[in-house]
Amino acid sequence: MFRRSAQAATRGSIQSRNALKLLPRARSVVRVFRSSLRRRWAAIAIFGLALTMVACRQDMHNQPRYKPFAATDFFGDGRSARPVVEGTVARGHLRLDTARYTGKIQGKEGPEDVDVFPFLIEKQDLLRGQERFNIFCSPCHSRIGDGNGMVVRRGFRQAANYHSEKLLKAPVGHFFDVITNGFGAMPSYASRVDPDDRWRIAAYIRVLQFSENARLDDVPPEQRPQLEAQQ
Repeated sequence: MFRRSAQAATRGSIQSRNALKLLPRARSVVRVFRSSLRRRWAAIAIFGLALTMVACRQDMHNQPRYKPFAATDFFGDGRSARPVVEGTVARGHLRLDTARYTGKIQGKEGPEDVDVFPFLIEKQDLLRGQERFNIFCSPCHSRIGDGNGMVVRRGFRQAANYHSEKLLKAPVGHFFDVITNGFGAMPSYASRVDPDDRWRIAAYIRVLQFSENARLDDVPPEQRPQLEAQQ
């Protein structure tokens, strides 16, 4: 009995030692299996992504189109840009108030310049008009409106003098129309100055005219002493 137990113990010890020797190999096999499994999943993912890209293609990105004003044989008139439907109004351009957006009203003998502002002119409107005037008008007309701006002093054609008798009597719609459509050497500023800002500039021109041609009697009585003290 003792011999059998000793032999069994010896065999068990040998098997344990053999198992310990095989353990690193087993771990290595597991690592190789996991690495192989990762590579397979990576290959499957790449293959799936490739299928997705092939399926989507680039039709939405590289769709057929024409460049602006490009010619085409598709339409009979040879133009790729189609004419708008008659009566189409661009967003923000529904301008039913003719006087406000043209500076004119229909008179007995045709369109006439309006002589009233289409909206109430307040102090903030005058300040805005002064700002726009100094930016767009003063280079030619000068900041006091005498037509001797910096551009004129450097050789450009003489600009209009707002203090001339003709422009002192001109209705406010005249200034709006000139800003919109240009006059003589002056180009149109319609693309740079909004319609309401054109009216504000016209209002500020009236302020300049009044400031150069005002009389003491035009000053409110309560403000006259302050003005006289400055003199």
